[in-house]
Amino acid sequence: MMLRIENVLSKTEVAACRSIIDDGEWLDGNETSGHQSRLAKNNLQLRQGGQAARDAGEFVISALGRVPQFVAAALPLKVFPPLFNRYTGGQEFGNHVDNAIRRLEGTEFRIRSDLSCTLFLAEPDDYDGGELIVEDLFGEHRVKLPAGDMVLYPASSLHRVTPVTRGERVASFFWLQSMVRDHGEREQLYRLDCAVQSLAGEKGGNDPVVLELTNLYHNLLRQWADT
Repeated sequence: MMLRIENVLSKTEVAACRSIIDDGEWLDGNETSGHQSRLAKNNLQLRQGGQAARDAGEFVISALGRVPQFVAAALPLKVFPPLFNRYTGGQEFGNHVDNAIRRLEGTEFRIRSDLSCTLFLAEPDDYDGGELIVEDLFGEHRVKLPAGDMVLYPASSLHRVTPVTRGERVASFFWLQSMVRDHGEREQLYRLDCAVQSLAGEKGGNDPVVLELTNLYHNLLRQWADT
């Protein structure tokens, strides 16, 4: 399941986040690449573990906690500290798949990467190219969202970023381990949750059908979730 989540950051919050990262220390993006990704990657990345990356990462994590759609869709168990990248002057990231296990260097923190997340921090009109292209059995999905919007997609997907030929593409990217490992089960829970919330808005939370569907949702989550 690919999902667009709008307004994770407001325009004011995007500006605040950019004020943190723009003057930070930017390095070769292969600082955090695996072997296969290193062959395809050509961009800049905010130094992982630096003060700017930590402050901006905490800013993003705090915002995610205020977005019910993100929580409902991802059912996050562990979130890798957000990273930040920049593409300009023809830079791109060729086809690759994200590492199944992500480790935070210098710590014992690690996650199974179930979902990849890209939070856009530059407006689409500010640069040419820079589309995130995600491949699945239906073909290619091209993503270029307004600043503050985010896309979630399976970390198992082949994906790439097309060359940026004008301007500068800036984004935050990170991975998460969901409480529900299986993508199909997670999608069914999300769709059921959306239906329950819509029905509750029409009939009220104490409606017998709403209560029965809520019970079903939680029993399925209890059956499928790891904590």
